[in-house]
Amino acid sequence: MVSTDQCGFNEVHPGHEHYVGGLRRECRGRGGWVQTYTGKAFYLTEPDPSQIDPVDIAHALSMICRYGGHVSRFYSVAEHSVLISRALPRELALRGLLHDATEAYVGDVVRPLKHLLPEYRRIEDRLMNAICARFGIPWVFPPEVKEADNRILRDERAALMTDPPQPWDLPENVEPLGVRIECWSPQEAKERFLAELEALTS
Repeated sequence: MVSTDQCGFNEVHPGHEHYVGGLRRECRGRGGWVQTYTGKAFYLTEPDPSQIDPVDIAHALSMICRYGGHVSRFYSVAEHSVLISRALPRELALRGLLHDATEAYVGDVVRPLKHLLPEYRRIEDRLMNAICARFGIPWVFPPEVKEADNRILRDERAALMTDPPQPWDLPENVEPLGVRIECWSPQEAKERFLAELEALTS
């Protein structure tokens, strides 16, 4: 397993220290927290970029199944993220890899339900802001990432699901992304996610 130190991800990206400093407060009054894989207390409503660990993200995403588990085989958010990253141009690949990184802390809520949970979406936005600060990428994701995320739905549906009982909520002209869904084991997905992250940030 690749450690945080080995990947060189131990510090917040230069230029974002002001954000971290603004969040370093006493733990009292910070709300609920979750214990991460590496043993950190992570506060969901006041995410601190310095507490965001690539190993936590890779491990958690490798253990979360897409589509709430309604697939024919286990297929992780980590594999989905790596496939998105590899399908994008180099300059967008890191944002593609991290586009679902918030799910490492708040889980993968299926799209139809997410639209009904405005507070969840606000928490997710704050988390993504902190993750982007951690890795030094813009908070606003380009349309190419969203397009790839929509297109891969067709690849995933064809590989992992039966024919839909009614049309999905997708634009009619969306073509498949053209990736191969392999259904990696959690360990393989974790290792590949970390390798992709290291390659894009070194």
